[in-house]
Amino acid sequence: MRRSTLAIAALILLLAAPAWAQRGAGFHGWGPRVGVTIDPDQVHGGVHFDMGDLARRLMLLPNAEIGFGDNLTVLTAMFEVDYRFRDTWGSWNPYVGGGLGPVFYWYDGGGDNTEFGLTVQGGIAKQLGSQPGFMFLEMKVGLADSPDVKFSIGWNFGSGGGGSSGG
Repeated sequence: MRRSTLAIAALILLLAAPAWAQRGAGFHGWGPRVGVTIDPDQVHGGVHFDMGDLARRLMLLPNAEIGFGDNLTVLTAMFEVDYRFRDTWGSWNPYVGGGLGPVFYWYDGGGDNTEFGLTVQGGIAKQLGSQPGFMFLEMKVGLADSPDVKFSIGWNFGSGGGGSSGG
């Protein structure tokens, strides 16, 4: 499974590389995220970075989250790409995407493990008034070596450039 996951990650990077140079890629803001996780049963919190659009409506939003509970601590660091279904931000904007990255497990009472996780996610995002940032509600499903399901709410405080997307 690891080889196919790495091959998918390499393919995404290769396909995104030409768009990265031409589109609004770069730091556009950051924000916190919090939520609950199912299997393991945890609460989690973290931070994400709006790295702009790779192409029209295709956003790069890397993030890191740490979860506590179920006799376990889980740290994820995901490279995520999300597709927004609308250009406008006056109303809730649905999105879908996926992520790849390392997942670190520390077990209460000793022991640890590191995996390479693969996730898919979907949610809705809305611009925060006239500001360039946004808030989002998201559900993430672990496909390989990740927590099974995560429900999160997050905020992004933009640094300008308007019309960021949710993630």
